[in-house]
Order: sequence, then C-alpha cells, then structure tokens
Amino acid sequence: MMPGKTSSCLALIEKIPRGSGDCREPEKDRETMTTPAISESPTTSARARSQHLVSYPRFLWRSIVLATDGSFLFYTWMTLLTAVALVGANAWAHQVVEGLGLTHMSDHVSWGLYIANFTFAVGLAAGGVMMVIPAYLYHDEEMHKVVIVGELLAIAAIVMCLMFVVADLGRPDRFWRLLPGIGRFNWPVSMLTWDVIVLNGYLLLNLHICGYLLYMRFLGRKPNPRWYVPFVFLSIFWAISIHTVTAFLYCGLGGRPFWNSALLAPRFLASAFVSGPAFIIVALLAIRRLATFDISTGSIRTLVGIVRVTILVNLLMLGSELFTAFYAGGTHATSAEYLFFGLHGAHGLVGWSWTSIAFNVAAAAGFLHRRIIRNTPLLVVSCVLAFCGIWIEKGMGLIVPGFIPSTLHELVEYSPSLVEWKITAGVWAFGLLVFTAALKVALPVLTGEAHDRMFLAQAKGNA
Repeated sequence: MMPGKTSSCLALIEKIPRGSGDCREPEKDRETMTTPAISESPTTSARARSQHLVSYPRFLWRSIVLATDGSFLFYTWMTLLTAVALVGANAWAHQVVEGLGLTHMSDHVSWGLYIANFTFAVGLAAGGVMMVIPAYLYHDEEMHKVVIVGELLAIAAIVMCLMFVVADLGRPDRFWRLLPGIGRFNWPVSMLTWDVIVLNGYLLLNLHICGYLLYMRFLGRKPNPRWYVPFVFLSIFWAISIHTVTAFLYCGLGGRPFWNSALLAPRFLASAFVSGPAFIIVALLAIRRLATFDISTGSIRTLVGIVRVTILVNLLMLGSELFTAFYAGGTHATSAEYLFFGLHGAHGLVGWSWTSIAFNVAAAAGFLHRRIIRNTPLLVVSCVLAFCGIWIEKGMGLIVPGFIPSTLHELVEYSPSLVEWKITAGVWAFGLLVFTAALKVALPVLTGEAHDRMFLAQAKGNA
C-alpha cells in the first residue's frame, strides 16, 4: 500500500465515531446538518437574542397576513362569522346598559344560557387533550402531526368560556374586585377562584405550546423539547382539572340537590371526551377537503375509537343517574322528574331532555357502525348528533333544572330571551373566528409554506 493512501485511510478512520460499526453518520449528526447548531458562547447567545428581536415581530406580522388572506370561500365564512359576532356584541352592549332584566333569568333561576354554554365550552377545551395523550404518551406519529389542531381548539374554547362568564356578569366593570391585591380573590375557599385559576392557566399553557412550536417552525428550526414537552404533560393534567373543578363548583352547592352527585365530575369528563373529539373529527375532515395539509386516516380512526368508548360510558352514567333518581327517589328526584316528564303542568325542558337522549343514542349507534371510517357522511352526522346531544345534556339539561324547583319549592320556568340567544351566537361566532384564524396561521407554517427566509439564509451563511 502506498504511504499517501495509508495516511488518507487513517484520516478517514479517525473521522468515524467511536463505537460505530460502519461509516454511516450517526442520527445526531444528521439533525445537526439539517438544523444549524447554535453555540452556547456568550457572543452567539447575544447574536441569537438580537435575531429573535427581529424575527419574532416578523413572525407576528406574517401570522396576521396568513390569518387574513385566503380564498373567496374563506372570506365568505369569515364575513358570516364576523356579522354574527357583531350582532352578539350589539346585544351585549344593550344588556350592559339596561341590565340583566333583558334576559329571562331571575332570582329563582340565576344561571341560564350563558353558564350552560360556559360549562359545555369548558368540556370542549378539555376534549382537545384526547389528541395530546395519544401523540405524546403513546407516541402516535400520525396523531402527532395534527395534535396542534386540538391545542388550538382548546385556546378558542377557553376564550369562549371567558366571554360567557363576562356576558353573565351584570356589571362586568366590577370584575376588578376579584383581582388579588386590588380586590378580594377569596382563594382557596371559593370554588369560583379555583375555576378562574385553572381556566386561565390552561389558556396560557396552550398559548405557550402552540406559539413556541409555530415560531420554531417559522424559523425552520427543530423545537427544543425542554421548552414545550414539560408544558404538554402539565396541560394533560390541567385539561382534566378544568372540568373537574367546574363539576365541583356545581356539586359543592348543598342547596341544589340535583347537582349533588358523586358522578357529576366523571360525567363531565366522559361527555367532554365525546364532544371534543367529535368536533375535531369534523374539523380534520374539513381541513383535508379544503387545505393542502395532510390529514391521515389513522388520526381520525384513533379519535373515532375514543368516541366509541366515551359515548357509551357517558350513556351508562346517565342511565345510572336516572335509575337512582326514579327508582330510589330522593330530594333531587323532583328536578329530574321536571326535566324528563314535567311537573305540575310545567314541562319547558321535556323536549330538550328527550332530544338529547335521542341524539346521543343515535350517535352511539353511528359510531359503532363498523364502516364508519369509510362512510364520511355517516361519520359527520354522528359527530354532529353527538356534539348537539352533549350540548343539550350539559347545558339546558343540567344547569337550568338545578334551579327548578327553587330553594323555596317554587316552580319558576326559564327559557332564554332573544338577547341571550344573540349574545350566545355572537360568542360562538367569535370562537370559530379565533379557531379558523389560528388554523390559517398554523397550517402553512407546519407545512413549510411560511418559513422565515431571511433567518434561514442567515443560518446557512453562518453554517
């Protein structure tokens, strides 16, 4: 062998990592090649901070552009939602000026359509965790690609929750009385303060997770797991806590026997894991049809499998509650009798309750169909029925009968006024606006259509 060839071979051997049995590059080196490494030196750290000062405002501006740019169908949808939201805002303005007398709530029924939708929206936010658990705990790669849809839904749902609470306040300008230091927060005694903490905490968690992931993808860099994975696992626990605390808020009221059930919190979670995945399935089907984002059948199949179980568990718990109320009797049986059969000529909620049961049973039958994955119309109808059935069950079928009969044993019925329906529709429209705009930003960033070309050029130059 020639001396020159021997030295070159030795040089090649020295470049091979220790412990390697072949000449292939280790996985870590490949990641380094695709993502420019950033040194930990003070000079490089200062340069990185200065780059973020420039790139992050560019990311925010690019997000605004993406959220407001689209096809004719997109502008039609957003115009419709904006119009409905403005109608709701106008109705709320009248309510603020003239008071809650514009609603049909009273001293006997003090929580109505607003708190009913608040309760349902909390479950919708918690239901998004059914995408996070398979993606991060069970390492489902297909679910991991679309998990951000569930996280964005959680953000939109929590925004709706806060708006419904503000709508229910007769004087929203007095909200400052809850602020620590200025007013009296009354924590940890009051369950309302626990609800404020868990809802706002869950909102901040999802804002951080989604914001960080999208910003890193915008820069074309691989996200650092230590900056988001711990928050993801914390959000799983937090998602369960937001609906559990909401259930404790109701069942802790001793003067309302209809809510004094140990099954209330498990029922809330079971129904949340029906309505949340049902909404997400429809959203994924819409994205697959209208966008270029790849939605695999495996992720939809996983969500369908979850709903197949949770919808049956929810029906089982409902049946257990009905058996306890009508067979064993008790103080809460009066409210249940009014809800399902009417009481002393008052039957305002009978139609609501039986419609909810019919929707849930029909949805369960649809999800149990063995070819529902291939039958898209059946899947969409089943999701809509499950969503509407849970909305009635946790709204008008849970909140209102808790006040009927009243603590004075008076039968005062409640039906929402036109102002309440307008405000409710406006809040839902605003929530869908937030969700649609978030998807419009997230999908192009995740697919690489909205990368920061200036940052990538600088990174390649430094490399």
